[in-house]
Amino acid sequence: MKQISAPELAAWLSDGSRDQPLLLDVREPWEYERARIEGARLVPMREVPARLREIDPQKPLVAICHHGGRSMQIALLLEKAGYRNVHNLVGGVDAWSRTVDPAVPLY
Repeated sequence: MKQISAPELAAWLSDGSRDQPLLLDVREPWEYERARIEGARLVPMREVPARLREIDPQKPLVAICHHGGRSMQIALLLEKAGYRNVHNLVGGVDAWSRTVDPAVPLY
């Protein structure tokens, strides 16, 4: 699993020449409603194992949570399941709010 910072992810998302990642938000629905990165797909952590078929193993993926702990666990689970291009967003949505997009609320 690779670690990616919020500014690195922002640069990736703005680079049209790169294959765009699936932004997999593993927080709870209430958290997702409160603050999210545009384009992120919500699959709560507890649901990921049962919903692996919905996640393309060939597509680059960035796992996202509030601070990076839950997403790291999911990134490790995905790697064990055979996913090869998995990243964890260090600092999560909180880091995104603080360093990339202050319009995303802190909580």
